[in-house]
Amino acid sequence: MRPPFGRVVTAMVTAFKDNLDLDLPRSKELAARLIEQGNDSLVVCGTTGESPTLSKDEKKALFKGVREAIPANAKVIAGTGSNDTRSTIELSKAAADCGADALLLVSPYYNKPTQDMQRRHFLEIAEATTLPIMLYNIPGRTAVEIAPETLARLAEHPRIVAVKQSLPDVDPISDLAARLVEKPESMFIYSGDDTHTLSILSAGGVGVVSVAGHVVGPQMRDMIEHFEAGRINEARAIHLKIFPLLKGLFATTNPVLVKAALELVGFPVGGVRAPLYGASQAEISTLKPLLEQAGVLCSASQSMSSR
Repeated sequence: MRPPFGRVVTAMVTAFKDNLDLDLPRSKELAARLIEQGNDSLVVCGTTGESPTLSKDEKKALFKGVREAIPANAKVIAGTGSNDTRSTIELSKAAADCGADALLLVSPYYNKPTQDMQRRHFLEIAEATTLPIMLYNIPGRTAVEIAPETLARLAEHPRIVAVKQSLPDVDPISDLAARLVEKPESMFIYSGDDTHTLSILSAGGVGVVSVAGHVVGPQMRDMIEHFEAGRINEARAIHLKIFPLLKGLFATTNPVLVKAALELVGFPVGGVRAPLYGASQAEISTLKPLLEQAGVLCSASQSMSSR
């Protein structure tokens, strides 16, 4: 069965003007560019999209605008999750009205719910909305992990169809895959960390929700397609070639460096909103050779100059 959101999903940055107001036209241009480069779906207003500093009206404008900017077969996954169940339901319904195809729901942060509380939170949202749901498991940001046994129980709900796993190691991902071995299609597992994608594919994952997809989307797609076709050596070769960039993009808080990378390859999308601040000259100087090593800086610059 084909994964519901394809193999390569990019968690899209939000474009801002010089004064850091929302730049919706540029965000739409970026969305179209990402799909043209081989992404199957886009996460809009996730962490990489700076969701904590976006207003509800800005989020709704982005959901609607990105849906208008990309082909019907490409999916818009709306980042509507928060640590407030009622407000998450409200925004999720608004996202559906704006044309979103699915929801990304992060585990509740800061208030540290138990496993049973997390389960009830997600089920309440699933029952109140109509769109398919990808859960987002990232304890490094939320302080709580969604345990494999909780995910396996949530997989029983027909609208909870996938999980984005951003974990320090692969063991819990293998644990979940083992629990779902009789019905793997009940919850598709996506890597939430670019550097872990190849490992997670080997543990039962189906694709990636990527940050690096902004600049190496075609390479990520090639790597996954090689792996799925059994060409492991070819997949490994791509992984090793782009690995320094995948790691380097997270040398400081995301999305600071991916926005810097987009500017370096000729597609600027503006700065970041406080409390995040733009990349330093030292960080940019470190990032540039990583883009060159990955083979994207020159080719991207030539592509832009030939238009």
